[in-house]
Formats: sequence, C-alpha cells, structure tokens
Amino acid sequence: MQQRIARERGQTIETIPEDVKKQMIDVAIKDQKHSLDQWIDYLTSDDAAYPAYFKYFVFRNIVKLSQFDKGLGKFKSRTENTIAPYPDIYRAPLAKICDIYEQIAKDNKKLKTDSKLQEQFSKKFPKLYAEFISESLAVRIENKEQVKGEWCKYKKGNKDDAKTLYESVQAKGTGWCIEGKTTSESYIEQGDFYVYYTYDQNENPIQPRIAIQMNGSQIGQIRGILEHQELEPIMSDVLEEKLKEFGPEADAYKKKNFDMKHLTEIEKKIKLGQHLSPCELKFLYEVDNKIECFGYDRDPRIAELREQRNLEEDMLVIFECKKEQIAHNPKEITKNTKAYVGKLEPGIFELIQIYNIEHIYTSFPEGEIKKQSVEIGGKSAEELEKELEKNSINMSNYAKDMLKNKDFTTLKNPERVDIVRLKVSDLGFEDGATTSEIYKKAEELGLELCPAEVGPHLRLQYANQPMNEWLSIGMKQITDRDGYPRVFHLERYGVGLWLYDDWTSSARRWYSVHEFAFRFRKSS
Repeated sequence: MQQRIARERGQTIETIPEDVKKQMIDVAIKDQKHSLDQWIDYLTSDDAAYPAYFKYFVFRNIVKLSQFDKGLGKFKSRTENTIAPYPDIYRAPLAKICDIYEQIAKDNKKLKTDSKLQEQFSKKFPKLYAEFISESLAVRIENKEQVKGEWCKYKKGNKDDAKTLYESVQAKGTGWCIEGKTTSESYIEQGDFYVYYTYDQNENPIQPRIAIQMNGSQIGQIRGILEHQELEPIMSDVLEEKLKEFGPEADAYKKKNFDMKHLTEIEKKIKLGQHLSPCELKFLYEVDNKIECFGYDRDPRIAELREQRNLEEDMLVIFECKKEQIAHNPKEITKNTKAYVGKLEPGIFELIQIYNIEHIYTSFPEGEIKKQSVEIGGKSAEELEKELEKNSINMSNYAKDMLKNKDFTTLKNPERVDIVRLKVSDLGFEDGATTSEIYKKAEELGLELCPAEVGPHLRLQYANQPMNEWLSIGMKQITDRDGYPRVFHLERYGVGLWLYDDWTSSARRWYSVHEFAFRFRKSS
C-alpha cells in the first residue's frame, strides 16, 4: 500500500528498507492496539450502561471490522492483511441498536406487530451499525452549510498537541489517518498540523472539516471529509484564504496535487485500454507544462506510460493534423506544414516564419523550441527601472548597472519582437559550447541577437515564468562596472521573479541545458 501511495505521488520506491518497514509495522500495530483498547475501555466503563450480553455481542462484531467507508455507507471487511485501526466508537448508533434488542427482550411480541422494528432486527450488526452511523453523519452534514469556524495549529514535536489532535477527530467521520493515535504522533514529529473546525450551535469549534499536514516547511497533504478525503466545495474559500499564508509553497502544492491525480487517472485509463483525449495526451507529453510530483525525482510513470503509446499516432492527435503535415527536415516543409520535428539546419527559422509553423521540436516531446513575442520600445531606461520596481521585480546590482550603461538603448516607439528560445543542446552542442560558438550557430540558423531592452521588457511581460526556470538573453554584451561583459538573465525562484545578469565572455563555456533567447531575423 505504501508503494502504491508513493507511486501516485510520483515518488520512486522500488523496495522499502527493512528498518523503515519495521517502523511502519510498529505504527500500524500500535494504532490497532490503541483502537481496540478504546473499545475495551468504553465497554467496561460506567458510561456504557449496556447489558453484558450486548457488550459481548458488540465486541465480537467489532474485531471483524475495519474502518467505516462513508462513500459506500458500510464497513470494510477485516482480513489478515488489514493495517487500518478498528472502527471508531459511535455512541449514539450503539445506543439505538441496544434499544432495539432491549425492546424485543422485554416484549418479543413486538417483532410481529412493529414492522420497522422487525426490519431493523433482521439486519446483521455491521449493516445496522453502518446505517445508523450514516444517518448520524448525514445530520452533521446538514448542519455544515454554516462554514464559520476557526483554524487550530498543532505544533511540530509537541506531544500534548498530538494527543489533542487525535482526540479532536474521534468519531467525527473524517476518515483521516490521524484517527490513529500513533499515526497522529508521527505526523506531529514531521511538522506542524493545521485543522479547521466549524462551530456547533453553541459556537464551539468541534467539527473537523479541513486538514493541512506539513513536512517541515512544505505542505505534505491537504484533506477534506468527503469520499476519498476530498474537500467539500463549500469549504473552498476557507482553504484558499488560509493558503495565502503559505505563499509560493501553496501554489506549488496545488500544481503537484493536480498533476499527480490527473496522471493517476490517465494511468487507469491506459490500463483499461480507454481512449485518451487531446488534453490528456498533451498533459502526458508535457506539451504545455511540466508534470510535477511530490518526490525529488521525476515521476517514473511518465516514461512508463509513454512507452506504451504509439508516438507517431499521438503526435497527430496533439498537433491536430495529418501525417504529411509533420515535417522532419526543411525539404519536407510546405504551406500545409503544422509541425516540424527534426534537426535544426541553416535557414530553418526563415521557413518557420514564412509558413508560420506553430509547433517546433528537435525531438518530440523533449526537444521543444518555444516561440515568444515581446513588445519593446516606448520607455526610457529610467522608466523601465521604475516599472520593474513597481512590479516587485528583484534585480541584481549588475543588472541595475546595465540599465544605466550608455550601451543600453531603447526604441522611441513600441515594436513587437518575435523571439525563439533554444537550449545549447538544441543548437547541436550536446557537451556544451562557448558564447562565441552559440552566437555563431544561431546566426547560421537564421537568427540574430536581441536588442538589449528585450531583457527588462520580457521580464515585465513574462510574469508566469515557471519556478526555477532560467533564460539568458542572446544580446550584445554590456560591460559592467568592473569591465566584464554581461547579458540579462531572467529567473524565477525563492521570493519571486528576478532580472539577473550573466557574465558572458566570448570564451565562457555553457552547459547543454542552458537556454538562450534569440530574435527571428526579419524575412526578406
């Protein structure tokens, strides 16, 4: 189960180490023991004013059951492989069942005269207990239209907080694993835990509705109380408001969470031999965005699922074209070409401009060549710097110096510039290359250097740059205060968007993954 969960979060776990496995087993056993101890403590306490036969009857049934499934409205069967704790104690449903048996014990004739009582008595304990629990939870859901409540933070490493957290979710029908005492303690050891409780009629925050579990400073998971622990739609605004406190980490979690769920759905469809839509194929091949996962490594399912696909057929669906509309070398390009997948050769970008080819790849899907438009001109260097500061763009000191340099010029009137983004490997340099080699190859392919003002203008207009992406501007170098040649560099990480600088001597060597932006040469 742990391997399946890890797989659905995009984490690679081939085998679980023996020491980790032992720790997991110990946690499962402790939670099971504790949940069973609760039943023993309850049934032997003064609070459980039930006849001895009923206590024995309940206990004999409980040890055969796993957790209650709200979605199915019944208990899951318990087998020798079940690791979940024993069922929660729902006192009111138990009292109702006891009342039924006691009525019949006192007056057996009621079974013949009372049809409702007869129907209830005919049902086995697990089914009747499940029905009464469902009714109890349904009443609570009716009272959930009022979303007013408050957040409670349980601090990392605080054993008292772990105990309070555990107690606060007992018999509340959340389905959360913190209903296990040891599991609750293990989560608190990993990081803070936040729970949103809504008020009851007396304005007491007692009903857990949302849980946010932290792994150190990162959001580990977010859970609601619907089936599969999904969030109730009515609680969306409450969660969104809370997530604002977590900054960029909240956006990163939402992206990862969506990607992992979507990839799991696609995996299931492929296993069942079902058709994938164009949107699903674009997602699988990462046409628009990279798939992000909760692991440190790339989700292994991406490569596994792609290997099961027919790449050529999927390309036709993704590009919405016929086979002959995909060119693999410049000679195959025609006015009907919609995609180019092949090696970059001299003159290729002039043909791409002439025929306005939308999709460009050196190889599909890894070698995508991105086109982008940016409007430049109309602003002085001083106005650009003020606008960058106004938009909270972070700037390095050398980047600020470059804006003030006499070699940094701007156009008087606005003008649109079409640029293309290329990795050093796209230019044919698998082992990296120098600045001179990169610039020379770009010129051979039909590209030219960008005006210097493309850097700050693109920084302002490229607000949705993905986290940890970097891009250098292929431009004529501007000398910094120390006499070193530099170009503008765009990056997003940490606190936000950056306009950086890159030391760019002619002999500097760049890695194959480094990306440059060049300008399309104006076609004649």
